[in-house]
Amino acid sequence: MLVAHFPLAPGQWLPAHSHTHHQLAWTRSGVLGIGVADDYWVLPPNRALWVPAGVVHRTGATRDAVLGSLYLDPDRCGVDWTEPTPVGVDGLLAHLIEYLGRDDLADAARQRAEGVVLDLLRPLPVTPLEVPHPSDDRVRAVANALLRDPADGRSLEVHARAVGVSRRTMTRLFVQNTGMNFERWRTHLRLRAALPLLAEGRPVSHVAHAVGYTTASAFLAAFRRTLGTSPRRYLKGDLTPAGSAGSDDAEGDDGDEGE
Repeated sequence: MLVAHFPLAPGQWLPAHSHTHHQLAWTRSGVLGIGVADDYWVLPPNRALWVPAGVVHRTGATRDAVLGSLYLDPDRCGVDWTEPTPVGVDGLLAHLIEYLGRDDLADAARQRAEGVVLDLLRPLPVTPLEVPHPSDDRVRAVANALLRDPADGRSLEVHARAVGVSRRTMTRLFVQNTGMNFERWRTHLRLRAALPLLAEGRPVSHVAHAVGYTTASAFLAAFRRTLGTSPRRYLKGDLTPAGSAGSDDAEGDDGDEGE
């Protein structure tokens, strides 16, 4: 296993690339984002992403962060995950990643530590948010406007008029290009924009307004409707539905997330 560190400035994204080795991407502080095609993962310090060898991806940060990459030789690694997979990072795994970054380890010590790392790789049941990027120029113009400002509250009719087509035509083009209607696509985009802010610990009321919701409750309802759980549980990798047996609603989950 090899360890490398790459400082990332706020908003900095590395160009799309792939590796000959499997990669475990993680940061001790800050929040990382990794995009694979139309899928996007948000990685606070308690989560890493397993990126299989050969998978093209982009990596960036929402604020100052140091990407800590653990690289594993596919021919010598017992993990055979073929898709990007989020992994929980506890204190022991975090320390081991740092430990393996040392250049003074004896071979035997390094082998023992590597074996423990493999034992600690625990996949999380968190699915990425998909925000398909359209190919049609007219739809792409609308999508780019919303990517620049997820809080843009203009209706589809207004967006359509701005690019010179009818609402009916834009409705059809959006579904053809993204597989989603406009409202669903915009919801996915807004939630994707919200996740890094939530992972940084910002209040839900602030995040809701930043991505276009008038109230925290409207944002939380959209989050649950789309992802099936609350922001707190999603970021923990716990997809227990809100209000179900075993959930932590009784402990004030929503109250902590609100204003």
